[in-house]
Amino acid sequence: MPKWGAWSLANPVMSVGCIYTRLSPLLRPSRVMLFHHPSCAIHASSATLAGHNKWSKVKNVKGPKDAARSLVFQKLTMMIRFAVKEGGSNPQLNTNLANIIEVCRRKNMPKGSIETAISGEKTKSIYHFCGIRGPGGSSLYVEILTDNLKRTSNEIRYLLNKNGGSITEGIHNHFEKKGVVIVSKEDKSNNPVSLDRALDLAIEAGAEDVQEEEEEDEKFISAVSTLHQVREKLESLGLCSLSAGLEFIPVVHAQLSDAEMEGTVKLLQALENHVDVVRVYNNIA
Repeated sequence: MPKWGAWSLANPVMSVGCIYTRLSPLLRPSRVMLFHHPSCAIHASSATLAGHNKWSKVKNVKGPKDAARSLVFQKLTMMIRFAVKEGGSNPQLNTNLANIIEVCRRKNMPKGSIETAISGEKTKSIYHFCGIRGPGGSSLYVEILTDNLKRTSNEIRYLLNKNGGSITEGIHNHFEKKGVVIVSKEDKSNNPVSLDRALDLAIEAGAEDVQEEEEEDEKFISAVSTLHQVREKLESLGLCSLSAGLEFIPVVHAQLSDAEMEGTVKLLQALENHVDVVRVYNNIA
């Protein structure tokens, strides 16, 4: 079998969720506040308003919009079939499948399409990750679900040649796998969840970090091993969890100039519009 540079077979399927529960890239917050607690430290993060810095450009590259709903549904269908292949077609027994169905409903995917995907033929698709060096030394970690690695590899290489990127070894070292619980901005009593309250609940639930991003729900970060417990505890504390899974959080960040940011945005758009790309993680500061 030919070598594909930084391509590698991965096994992201976990008992609760997986790293593809959200299609948009994880955006590093622009402001971090450290809070101390006798037993732990919690980081509270909030994003700068769009249009106030270079991040406003990247924040607009957050997966296909309404005009590309068919592309979103196609990717979700692939994920459903892969989940069924790995854990069966019963969402009550296959938590991974249940979490993907949650995402489908949030994306307004028709019920009939979801049922068809679950009952359809088992896919031969497998997961791969590709490390990419982007403009300005930025690192992109691309999650891919494909039934033909050679074809997808050639297509990704074409996009990189056209948009200024290259497949690079070792990119995975710039990211750390974490558990992520997405929680609604309103609790079960329809009361708003403020950042201060989220911080208190995060400490009680055993989360490591809270991120509050513009026009998004609250994001609680945890260790992979405690994802189950954190989600269950947040639910017991009255919050409405929307999804739970694994994401790759950057541990090394890249500072980009305006010109480099423009090039990176173009590359992100090209990659995320590829049908086999589930998600692109980046380390842009």
